[in-house]
Order: sequence, then structure tokens, then C-alpha cells
Amino acid sequence: MSSLPANVRVLDPEAVDTEAVAVLALRIQEEVDAGRMPAAQFALAVDGAVVADATFGSATAATRFNVFSCTKAVVGGVAWQLIGEGRLAPETRVVDLVPGFLSAGPDAGVADQITLEQLLTHTSGFPYAPLGPPRWATREGRLEVMSRWKLNFAPGTHYEYHASSAHWVVAEMVEVVEGKDYRQVVRERVLEPLGLDGFSLGLPVDEQPADIAELTMVGEPPTPQELEAVFGMPDPPMGEVTPEILLNFNHPEVRAVGMPGGGGLADATSLALYYQALLHNTGGLWDPEVLADATGRIRCTLPEPLLGIPSNRTLGLRVAGDDGQSHLRGMGRGVSPAAFGHNGAAGQIAWADPATGLSFGFVTSAVERNVLREASRTSSLATKAAACRPVP
Repeated sequence: MSSLPANVRVLDPEAVDTEAVAVLALRIQEEVDAGRMPAAQFALAVDGAVVADATFGSATAATRFNVFSCTKAVVGGVAWQLIGEGRLAPETRVVDLVPGFLSAGPDAGVADQITLEQLLTHTSGFPYAPLGPPRWATREGRLEVMSRWKLNFAPGTHYEYHASSAHWVVAEMVEVVEGKDYRQVVRERVLEPLGLDGFSLGLPVDEQPADIAELTMVGEPPTPQELEAVFGMPDPPMGEVTPEILLNFNHPEVRAVGMPGGGGLADATSLALYYQALLHNTGGLWDPEVLADATGRIRCTLPEPLLGIPSNRTLGLRVAGDDGQSHLRGMGRGVSPAAFGHNGAAGQIAWADPATGLSFGFVTSAVERNVLREASRTSSLATKAAACRPVP
């Protein structure tokens, strides 16, 4: 293959297949050239260091992106630390730390059943519990709203992705245990020790990075016929995360809230290096047994409501699995069954593979209206990333 484009760097040709890196970059460039991706970055890392990276469209190395649910893995990292210290446990009940939880709603009688494990595995029963402005901006406001939440199903009986609600409760549990704002805890316990200067959560408006890629709507919604061909119905429930909702994260005031389930700002390098930290326990930040559990023990195999495949959830991540469905879990084809990660809305990708030592971070400013096209693109990019350092 010809030399790499000027926007692509291979920093360690011994660590990755340079031709495969070029193929990955070409696939992303196709999206940019087609007008479907205004800005993007990727980073590949091995042995604790970035070995290849690239910027696309209007992005530079300094650009930061809304990474949405990739944030969950970083907040999960705090929970794992507290579990290792004996200050939290998977079986810790929410009401033991947040006594008012669900207390003013119709489900107060079952509030004592909900545990930290259920929050982190998306089985706690309130996937659509609302929390938005202005109440989400203060702890008092959040607690008042949480007291009135209602359950959609009995805790532990069903899997349904909690896009934002469950991690608000995780953040509150962290605040109670630590006695300080969860955003400060994330910074002090994870971001600063790992030197992840490109990742932030909940910065005040006047402290937010100057170069944040503007989220841009692209494409057209899929037709009912396209949806029915995939999901068996022309109008499947797609959850609370819509393109219109995502565009709200263009507002500095929304970013400042630091939504623990989806409010992170990051570059691709920070995502790739965070997953290197999970592979290698950089700095000994985690108890080794707890980290192995969080990155490798599948605690929930209840089926995904739309796809019908096992959810493969750990305490905060998902695992590729050995059933040939890793591409439906956001890690593409070609990773080992032990690969783990957590992607974000609008096509953000973050995972690591213990079998190869490779981690991959991809970020984009495109908010694709066609969820099927976005899913296909995610699978394609993740698959091409895995090929940069194949499983032996």
C-alpha cells in the first residue's frame, strides 16, 4: 500500500500493521468525503502508549469531542476503586446510602432491592427515569427528582439500557462515600493519576476546552422498511437517546453539568489510554481482583430487548463474548472473546482486547440520523481497528 496520508501517524510500526492502519483511516476518510463526518479522531494504543493516531475533517489533535456513554466506563472506574477499598460492594443497596431514593414514588416498597450491581448492569428497573434541567444542576434537585422516580420493571428481572438514569444514582453513591462532588472524585481518582489531560467531566463553562467539535446532524432517518428488515417492526422503540437530544450537548451549560452517564469530553487518545490502564492496572489504581472482575466477569446475560442477544454486561462494561456477536456489542469482528469496552452515542468507540494488548478510541462530531448506518459504520471501524493487531 502507498505511504500513509499526512493526517495519519504510525508511531510504532512494530506494534501494529501499518497497512491495516491505512485501511482504517481510508474508511473514516470516506465518511468525511461523503459529508457524513465533519470531524473525527482515532487512536490505537499498545503497552501503555499510543502507537497510531489520526485526525479527520476539521479536527486537530487538540480537538475534544462529546463521548457520551464512553463516560460510563470512567465513572465505573471510580466505583471499582471504592469496591476494592471495601467502601462499596456490588451488593450495596442504594437506600443504604441514599435513603430518599424512590421514597416519594409508587415503588418505595421495592427501593431496598436495588443494588450497585444492578445499576452498573442496567437491570435496576428505571431505564427512562427523567432527570434534566434545571433540577440536574444541583445535588438537592437531583435527589428530589430521584425520590419520585417510578420503575418500569422489577429490579433484576430484565435488561434494558439505562442511558442516563442509573449512573446518576452511581454518582450519588460515590458522593456519599467520598464526601465530595463526583466530578471532583473522577478527576482526582482517575483522570489526574493516569495523566488523561484530554478527558474532562463537568468543567465550568469558563474552564471548558477552547476546541470542542460541534455536534452536527447528518443523514436521513431509516425508512420503516429498513427498520422492519432489521428489527421485525417498522417503528421499534429506540430509547431516550435521539439525535435531537444529543445536539443539546453543544451547549456549554449542558456540558458543565457533567452527566455521569454521558457527559464526558475527550479526545481519542484519552479513550485509548484509559483502556490501556484497564489492561495493565496502570499505577496500581485498582485492586487486581476487582479490576479482573470488572473487565472480564459477565454478570448479566439477560437479552437485549431489540436484538435478542445476551447483553454480556460486567460491572460497568460489556464483553465481546464467544457467540460470534461481538460486532453487535460495538467491538466489531476480529477481537477475542475477552475484549471489553463501552461505546457512546453517535458512534463513539472505546475498547481493549487482552489477547492482543490493543486498545482503540474513536470519536466523531457526526450525529447520524440513520441508526442502521451508524451501527454498520461502528462495526466496520471496530473490525478494521482490530485488524491492526490481529489476535494470534
